[in-house]
Amino acid sequence: MKSVGIVAHSAEGAALCFLEACHEAERRLGPHMHPTIVLSAVPMALSMEGWEAGDYAAVGEHLMHGVQLVADAGADFFVCPDNTAHLALEPICDQLPLPGLHIAEVACAEIEERGWRRVGLLGTKWTMTGSVYADALQRRNMERLIPDEPVREQLNTAIFDELCRGECTPQTTALFIEAVRELKERGAECVILGCTEIPLIVTPANSPLPPIDSTRLLARCAVATALSDRPLATSGGWLVPERDPMSTDDTSILNRKEA
Repeated sequence: MKSVGIVAHSAEGAALCFLEACHEAERRLGPHMHPTIVLSAVPMALSMEGWEAGDYAAVGEHLMHGVQLVADAGADFFVCPDNTAHLALEPICDQLPLPGLHIAEVACAEIEERGWRRVGLLGTKWTMTGSVYADALQRRNMERLIPDEPVREQLNTAIFDELCRGECTPQTTALFIEAVRELKERGAECVILGCTEIPLIVTPANSPLPPIDSTRLLARCAVATALSDRPLATSGGWLVPERDPMSTDDTSILNRKEA
């Protein structure tokens, strides 16, 4: 098995990714078994000034340090369970010491397999308006729908003030569910949970649209990649996602009713 490196940006999203990778591997391999996983966690606070200033290069320096840490610890490839972070990772992907799985490519591959064309997107303000998902969806001739600016600001505040700090209130859950409902009314067929903490409160059980859980999908793809006999292959500086043969059966994330 290949070793997986998890490059944390926010603690909550990375923790969820780690746990899902372990649980997914156990479903495949048996009790207590999973690939070797190493994790780095450069404090996200160091990047916040760069995010607010639109200085992705400054953010990229911290993320590159995180990738170097998991490379030094023996990882064969990395995942970054933070959608927004890919805005800073994309320009430097060829400079990183390890190849990585791109979270938007993993999520959009799932959407493409299910045949949806009009896609809602929730996340930080940078993710909702930025190029990471816009480009990934456009390459597949899919339409991206995002909330209006006032709602985007509310969601962004809730993500950083609450979800990234492990706090989940009923009011915040209602805010996200209403945002999904509005996207459905505008014609969205599914919704990307494009912030790795959103699946903590938006689930298949309460979402008005089928949720595309980018965190768990990334974790499952990482496990499939680690277990594959094929050599690691890259395209455009990123790993080609390993097709998950379990993605459409009854163990699909879309069919699990997480609490």
